[in-house]
Amino acid sequence: MSIYEGFFAGGARALHSTVVAGLHTAGSHRHSVLSLHSAMRRETVLQRMEDDASYRWLHAAGVEVNALGRRVGGGTATRRTFSAAEVATAIAHAERADIILSLKEQPLRLVNRPDFPRKPVIVCLHRSDPHNQGSALDDFRTAVAEGRVAAAICCAESTRDAYRAAGIPQRLLHVIPNGVDLARFQPVTARRRPALRRALGVPAKARVVTLAARYDPMKNVHLFLLAARRYLQREPAGHVLMCGAGMSAANPELCGLLTDVFADEPRHLARLHLLGIRRDMELVYAATDVVALTSASGEAAPLCLIEGAMCGAVPVSTDVGDTALIVAGHGLITQPEPDAIAAAWSEAVDRRAEFTPALLGSRERFSHTRMIASYATLIDHAHREAGLRV
Repeated sequence: MSIYEGFFAGGARALHSTVVAGLHTAGSHRHSVLSLHSAMRRETVLQRMEDDASYRWLHAAGVEVNALGRRVGGGTATRRTFSAAEVATAIAHAERADIILSLKEQPLRLVNRPDFPRKPVIVCLHRSDPHNQGSALDDFRTAVAEGRVAAAICCAESTRDAYRAAGIPQRLLHVIPNGVDLARFQPVTARRRPALRRALGVPAKARVVTLAARYDPMKNVHLFLLAARRYLQREPAGHVLMCGAGMSAANPELCGLLTDVFADEPRHLARLHLLGIRRDMELVYAATDVVALTSASGEAAPLCLIEGAMCGAVPVSTDVGDTALIVAGHGLITQPEPDAIAAAWSEAVDRRAEFTPALLGSRERFSHTRMIASYATLIDHAHREAGLRV
């Protein structure tokens, strides 16, 4: 059983749901998911579980998904205590499982309860800043100290290094690099790209840069917009797409940033497109020349760079987490400075034909099939070890 804090648009939930659906449909595992919240307000958007793409995907794959029913309102801190009814529900579901997977460390506050069933726990880690996760790191340390944690899956080398430095024993930390569905994320023909661009309101011959990220401080959206301004100034055919939760005109903070950054040149905003949450990111990436990331911290192995690259977009990123390893040979790493970023975007568009063979040659490296098999091996090992201890 996997425990999620909640369902909302984000790379970690999409990736973990890919793993769960893949293992469940393969036949050797039977998976379920327990979500602590049935709705969460993130990046200014109230996101209901039933509306989430990952939830729908799991449901379609036959994975049982349940929720404790709690909701998170705008700006309120997550309630750490659980009612008797919530605890009883969680225990009933956990009793049916052989292994507990915790999506990130936040759900461990429930797992650490003395009345929670003693099942082997595998913690799935997707960031490289454990000290910036509130009390979650302390919950992780407690679970380790009490012998609940059988393993921790790190999506990147930077994740393993950060948690090892934070005091998590190295023997528990296993790196399984992120992968994506190559059948979904793939390039389209040159003939099809103009139609995809028209659907996005972008000219066929535009030089397109896309940011796929939620509106969050770690994503350094302000830096991205400063770079976008420089790019649109230097590239008359340039267009910039912004996708993700909070990346829409309904977000007043983002609108305020846009007003500030483009105050003296608002005409450039006609070539900056706010697309919000998309269910068809593979088509957005396929219409894109550059997939960009300007994060300042916290990233480990960003899915947007992998997904975009597998669709033929050149990844260009600041040096954070494992991004340098991900883009090596088929993308660019840039200094976190607006002019440098804008120049790197222009260079990436110019060199897109040069990068294409390397992008295509790296596809098998990023296969989700390899990732799912690695998860299965580790889960099976934890199950065997638990049986030997009994």
